[in-house]
Amino acid sequence: MIRFAILGSGSGGNAAVVECGDLRFLIDAGLSAKQLTMRLRYVGVDPARLNGVLLTHEHGDHVRGLRVFLKQFPLPVFATAATARVVREAGIEGGTWKLFEAGQPFAVGPVVIDSFAIQHDAVDPVGFVIGHQTRRLGLLSDAGFVTRSVTDRLRGLDALFVEANYDERLLEADLKRPWAIKQRISSRHGHLSNAQVAELIREIAHPLLSRVVLGHLSSDCNTPDIALTHLRTCLDGLGHSRVEIHCACQEQPSEWFTL
Repeated sequence: MIRFAILGSGSGGNAAVVECGDLRFLIDAGLSAKQLTMRLRYVGVDPARLNGVLLTHEHGDHVRGLRVFLKQFPLPVFATAATARVVREAGIEGGTWKLFEAGQPFAVGPVVIDSFAIQHDAVDPVGFVIGHQTRRLGLLSDAGFVTRSVTDRLRGLDALFVEANYDERLLEADLKRPWAIKQRISSRHGHLSNAQVAELIREIAHPLLSRVVLGHLSSDCNTPDIALTHLRTCLDGLGHSRVEIHCACQEQPSEWFTL
């Protein structure tokens, strides 16, 4: 069995916890160490009993709390060599660093973790597919473009957590962001839009896909209603109306989602 909860998702910080049998992993640590600890305990997870932290990339909203968190809980940290180098050069030490190469699966006990390279403006960003027994969970955040390779890696999932950062019309109409920032967000190394997520789901939806959780929604350029409606319309049109859809939020942890 796999179950997962999103501790928080958005520009203010990102983190999730995945439980596979007796093993538990923190995915990113972009909230403060205090918030990470509080939210883990809120969902019933003792931070000291985690089996490791998996890092997708080095941006602050994904590693902000890691330095203090590792001082309190010296856990194994799984990252690519390039990501580990940049994170450690920024003064984040502690724990035991376990390096992996993007695209090469590795195992922690009975759990198989398959990483894959993604396009984002970071040194070596990755997504993950976590497999335990017959269940597979995909995690894709901070990717400006979904390549054919990424699509292929995400086939056959039971559940997917994916960013749906912006609605194209809301981003275009946004008056707070200068043109250069809008270009960066919508570039191939920025973030995924609702339309891009729908296109990805159109490619990978299958009868055993039970749940999609949307995250990293922009507070200015997207809303849960717009994102959910966009994806619901897509799934219903494909004949997959039974797939459950949720939006993770920044302010509080989600419920546990069980596969």
